[in-house]
Amino acid sequence: MVAILNLALPYFGLIFVGFACGKAKSLPESGLAWMNFFLLYVSLPALLFAIMSKTPFSELNNPPFLVATTLSTVTAFALALAVGKLLGGLTLREATLAGLSGGYGNIGYMGPGLALAVLGPKASAPTALIFCCDSIFLFTIVPLLIELSDREHPSILHAFGVVLKQIVLNPLIMSACFGAAVAAPHIELPVALDRTIAFLQNAAAPTALFVLGVTVALRPFDRVPWEVPGVIAVKLLIHPLAAFGLMLAFGPFAQPWAATAILMASLPPALNVFVIARQNDAWIESASVAVLLGTFASVITLTSVMWLLQTGRLVFP
Repeated sequence: MVAILNLALPYFGLIFVGFACGKAKSLPESGLAWMNFFLLYVSLPALLFAIMSKTPFSELNNPPFLVATTLSTVTAFALALAVGKLLGGLTLREATLAGLSGGYGNIGYMGPGLALAVLGPKASAPTALIFCCDSIFLFTIVPLLIELSDREHPSILHAFGVVLKQIVLNPLIMSACFGAAVAAPHIELPVALDRTIAFLQNAAAPTALFVLGVTVALRPFDRVPWEVPGVIAVKLLIHPLAAFGLMLAFGPFAQPWAATAILMASLPPALNVFVIARQNDAWIESASVAVLLGTFASVITLTSVMWLLQTGRLVFP
């Protein structure tokens, strides 16, 4: 258990350092703009490109795994959306963001670094695949539902246009696709470029976790909306259970692949949930509460999953 804590606590420790700094120092939230830009457009894309480009292309061709992990995310998204509608009485626009909170984990900020630290290099390929498939699904269904709930733009063609634009312009998805394109013909990058990418990717996790902590510290809340605990339960409990069941149903898969699917499904709600809520001017306070409480609760749930995987108590046939 000590070894698991040694792996998990630095990740949560950086979040809490950021949280403490955000509470102690009254700096404007606009000060995070360049750090967020660095993360979303430079450092995290470099990390995903590096993972994909150095993974043999043959390992990326695993349709049953893609179907199983994506179905687990679809299940969590649908259940969290239903929780938002039933418990919170939310509109479709708001419930869509609740569904995003229940289905979209911190696969960018925490996922790659944590998966590689816990499971080793063999987790790189499934981590990249899960990130790409989850991102494509969620960044398709969420804008689609939000656009369809917008009375000013009810056209289905307009909605699909918005979705396609968001996918094509998403730097994380595109960097993963470019990495796969480099992996397919076994292209070797120049040494200087490879080292530059390594510098950038190494900055991704600590910067992301610190920014996550600061951001949730700057989002005070007066109450916990009725639907938020249910949404968090879907994300931290039902999502990993769904991933576990689907790994068994669609398997067998190699232990590192199945373990990566469970670990990625166990991550807390992504900070991007709050960012997207703010962009759409809906469910903003609830999104910040879900990210904050989900991150704190995952100290127990995620660490428990890591312990089960590391000690071999969760073994796949």
